[in-house]
Amino acid sequence: MLIFCKFEFNKGKAQIMKNNLLIVFLFFTTIMVSAQEKKDSFVKTGDQIEATFFHDNGQIAQTGNYNKQLNLHGEWISYDRKGLKTARAHYNNGEKVDTWMFYSNNVINEVTYVNSKVTKVKTWEAKKVEVVSN
Repeated sequence: MLIFCKFEFNKGKAQIMKNNLLIVFLFFTTIMVSAQEKKDSFVKTGDQIEATFFHDNGQIAQTGNYNKQLNLHGEWISYDRKGLKTARAHYNNGEKVDTWMFYSNNVINEVTYVNSKVTKVKTWEAKKVEVVSN
């Protein structure tokens, strides 16, 4: 009889554990679905619109501004699906200006624009990476 009671008690514990696991699973599933459903956002601040675009996995894809003529304006930053920065660009009323940076693995490409035309390209590649601390 004692063994039977112990079996029933363990069965009850197992059911509670199953219920708890189901609740935890549903909680994380809800978080994952809501993280993947982030919608692009546009916020008007003064005479500019701050834009944030998202990848389908919820990570930020791009951030930047539009001016009142709805042209790209100021700094724009792009990110890959893991959230790593892939580019930093500059616009003036829709025109490509200044120095843009493109990041890929151990390579950085610097592209300089004048009047939306490339005037200079410089490439850096990390050959050896060392960590230095004090």
